[in-house]
Amino acid sequence: MDLIIKNGKVVTAEKTLVADVGIEKGKIKAIGKNIKCACPDVKIIDAKGMLVMPGGVDVHVHLNLFVSNTCSEEWDTATAGAACGGVTTVIDFAYQELGGSLKKAVEDRQADASGKVCIDYSLHAGITDWNDNVKTEMNTLVEEGITSFKMHMDRKEGCMSDDGMLFQALEETRKNGALIMVHAENAFVLELLIARYRPQTKTLGAWAHALSRPCFIEYEAIQRAITWAEVTKGLLYIVHVSTGEGVEVIKQGKKRGVNVWAETCPQYLLLTDEVYKRKDGHLYACCPPIRTKHDKERLWEGIIKGEIQVIATDSCAFTKKQKDAWEGDFTKIPYGLPGAELRIPTMWSAFRKRKISMNKFVSLVATNPAKLFGLYPQKGTVEMGSDADIVIFDPKKKVTVDWRDLVSKCDWTPYQGMELTGYPVITILRGEVIAKDGKFVGKVGRGRFLGSSPIFYGTGRGKGSGLSA
Repeated sequence: MDLIIKNGKVVTAEKTLVADVGIEKGKIKAIGKNIKCACPDVKIIDAKGMLVMPGGVDVHVHLNLFVSNTCSEEWDTATAGAACGGVTTVIDFAYQELGGSLKKAVEDRQADASGKVCIDYSLHAGITDWNDNVKTEMNTLVEEGITSFKMHMDRKEGCMSDDGMLFQALEETRKNGALIMVHAENAFVLELLIARYRPQTKTLGAWAHALSRPCFIEYEAIQRAITWAEVTKGLLYIVHVSTGEGVEVIKQGKKRGVNVWAETCPQYLLLTDEVYKRKDGHLYACCPPIRTKHDKERLWEGIIKGEIQVIATDSCAFTKKQKDAWEGDFTKIPYGLPGAELRIPTMWSAFRKRKISMNKFVSLVATNPAKLFGLYPQKGTVEMGSDADIVIFDPKKKVTVDWRDLVSKCDWTPYQGMELTGYPVITILRGEVIAKDGKFVGKVGRGRFLGSSPIFYGTGRGKGSGLSA
């Protein structure tokens, strides 16, 4: 063996046990008490008092993204920061140019990331057009390991997907086992409300942004998407659910047997829409916007009851300078928040305060994401034969969040000043320590591209993995 982690408490989605973990050639070779190895070069990490958990899997990030010719976080700094926060796998997006090739979009995005990524990664393909060629390319990509496809209901131009496109794509997933990811906001009412509130920005400030995207914009679109998933028997994943009503609609859909799963994000679980009334409220502009305390509490209820299966970040970092260029017009704010580096520690503290189990925590930040996106059991668990992607976590370490202590290039964080108890101290990717005590110590470019498998839930073509409660 190359590495033995000794004396730690191993926490997976299903179990908790005090055990050593033996690692060989990047894989987990042994789990048990008092593992010994006669190899003279074996490295030992003493994890006494620490938790040994699977590396985080963040299935919703936007890295090296260009908006209005401005660039946010780059591949290397973003993934190095994620590693310091206990994340070992991310999934980014490759958007098809309108009228262009879906496959080429994926190939171009892979080429852009090559040699720059610090942790393992995969891609979702973003569909902006639908025709026979795109349908063929979708099936080809599934065979090649791209098994999730993003569609937008929130835009009338660019990457907008109308109901007909969404319906046909969902039909196809019934056959190929892929997953359709949907940004659910009603584009037509949204356009109307943006036009209504945009002139009021000078008096309302960033609050106008929140008013332009009310809760019903989201839950109406979720209901519509679920209807199409129900009649097509397709596979649907709702990204960044932010409203209590949205959770309720998803709950009712699942009761009827619809293949639908839900993701939410830390900003909706930790903050409320009061941030938009602040002088710097424009910094917090994201889509959908941060909601009310009532919505936040219903999201937590959804997590506890298993109605929400994944916590991802929708991480899309912009600096203060980039955000400040809004010129008092909320439509000019680059929407998005930094988040990948702090997802695991902020969520850990929140879970513990609410007395939610460690196993549930692991299921939402690692295991369920890996299962839904076809990466399990290679990723998302600490089991024999899995990749040795491990975060050694100090549950007692106290940290006050300060953006200056983070690896991210972003010069602010929405969680500034938050008091946390529990923080990653070592992150291991395929058997190699890549982050220690908040510092990236790995190699830029070591991250590998991951092909994923179709999940086949409810299609009759496979067993599926089953999600952790």
